[in-house]
Amino acid sequence: MRAAFFTLLATATAVATTAQTKPDAAPPIVASLDGLPIGTIPRQELPTGSCAAFLWSQTPGHGLIMMVTASPATVRFAPGGAVTDLVRVAQNGEAQFGLAATTEYAGGDLRVTVDMEIVKRGDLTDGAAVPTATVRVDQAGKDSVIVPAAGIIGCG
Repeated sequence: MRAAFFTLLATATAVATTAQTKPDAAPPIVASLDGLPIGTIPRQELPTGSCAAFLWSQTPGHGLIMMVTASPATVRFAPGGAVTDLVRVAQNGEAQFGLAATTEYAGGDLRVTVDMEIVKRGDLTDGAAVPTATVRVDQAGKDSVIVPAAGIIGCG
C-alpha cells in the first residue's frame, strides 16, 4: 500500500511538472559556462544514419558543450555563446562508431581538439559511454582553453 502511494505521488508530481513546462521551451544558450570562453549548446537531435558524441563539461555548471558527429564529420559548440560548426581536419587513434579517440576540427580562426575515451557497455545499445574527454579550443590571438568533459555516444 505504501509503495503504491509513493508511485502515485511520483506520477502525479511528474504530470504536474510536465503540465507547467512548455514543450518547445528550450533553455537559453549560456555564452560563458563557468567563466570559460565557450558556452552551452541547445538540445541536439541525433543525426539520422550516423553516430554522435554528446559532451557535457565536467565543471561546476555541467552544461552540454559539444556535439561531435561522425557523418558529416563536424563538431558543434558555442564559442562566446554563438553556435558554430567546424569540419574535421585530422583524426588519430582507434575509431569506434565513426569517431576517433583524438580528432581535430578547424574553421576560420578556430581549432578544436577532442580527446575522448570510448567505452562500449552491455547496458547501452547503438552507442557507448564517454567517461572521460578533454576539449581544447584554440583561437588565433587568444589563450587556449582546455575543458574536462564526459558524455555519451548515440547512433540513429
